[in-house]
Amino acid sequence: MNNRIIMKAGREKSLLRRHPWIFSGGIAKVVGKPKHGETVDVYSEKGEWLAVAAFSPTSQIRARVWSFTQGRHINKDFFVERIETAHRLREREVCPYTNAYRIVAGESDGLPGVTIDRYDDVMVVQLLSAGAAVWEEAIYDALVELFPDCTVYERSDVDVRGKEGLPKVTGPRRGRVDIPPVIIEEYGVKLAVNVRSGHKTGYYLDQRDARKKVQQYSKGKTVLNCFSYTGGFGIYAALAGAHRVINVDVSEEALEMARYNETLNPIRPGVIEYLKADVFEQLRRFVDEGETFDVIVLDPPKFVDSKQSLNRACRGYKDINRLAASLLNPGGILMTFSCSGLLSPELFQKVVADGCLDAKVDLKIIDRTQQAPDHPIGIHYPEGWYLKGLVLKR
Repeated sequence: MNNRIIMKAGREKSLLRRHPWIFSGGIAKVVGKPKHGETVDVYSEKGEWLAVAAFSPTSQIRARVWSFTQGRHINKDFFVERIETAHRLREREVCPYTNAYRIVAGESDGLPGVTIDRYDDVMVVQLLSAGAAVWEEAIYDALVELFPDCTVYERSDVDVRGKEGLPKVTGPRRGRVDIPPVIIEEYGVKLAVNVRSGHKTGYYLDQRDARKKVQQYSKGKTVLNCFSYTGGFGIYAALAGAHRVINVDVSEEALEMARYNETLNPIRPGVIEYLKADVFEQLRRFVDEGETFDVIVLDPPKFVDSKQSLNRACRGYKDINRLAASLLNPGGILMTFSCSGLLSPELFQKVVADGCLDAKVDLKIIDRTQQAPDHPIGIHYPEGWYLKGLVLKR
């Protein structure tokens, strides 16, 4: 291979620790003229071979490592092997409980920039890096080889593609062209997922275990489910015997799907209510009206897109947690989450504590949550840990 990256002296240390990212500032020289997403060998300043990676000339992450094994060829067989290995892990960890799970979690599964979520027989793929985009056909072919009856749909419609010099793209890639909402099942709960236009790849698979956890606090209780999307936490709470559930979301489309999800499950009529509203504004209205709840779920979208937005995001997290704490009955439970990877668990706890302090409410942490096990965190890739949650009791 003629195209090579030569690292600056001392900047190979992260690669020797098996971290898969190579930043532009750590590169001394690029030998040859590698194209967008092309495979390159990576060497230390002393000429020692380090890795084989995908080159991305427009990104601060200038290359992402495919393999730390010298001589490893990147081709369809490579993707078959990596996807099969990743799926074996899920077969043990999550398949007994659901037909919807993440098969490939990017760098944590040795496939940088590749996300593959399974919804029954539909595989939804996000390709977020230049290297992943170059090998898209091989990735689709590998999926069909491993899962012959599957449909493959691409959802590469996220802003981060722009940093890699890639346009947003979506659409069917293998199998069926017209894909109706897919009915998934997790822990016996049925949920409809729109893989074509739903959030992320269609649903928040990473919150599966947290949704189940809400059931242990919900029997006979009033439950406020904020940023409810298609109602998952509310469905679980109602099935556990909640007295009253309110789903709040700003999207009427999401609430319509939530209403449909209610019909898929044996829920007593009238238990679940739906409010189309901005959550921040609705929480303030509840405070003004003197409304209180036994269980409150705060599962907002990502507030932090960059380090520059961290302070603003912390103000947002503090505000909603302050309001929620004010609305919590004595003995009540607040389940609060952040899916912002740039917000550390320590900072998240501090922000929530500051919100409780302003609300003059003393809460205790009784449990913590993180992403479900089909979203593993590579031991050499701490950035893979993004979702964190606190279960607090008043």
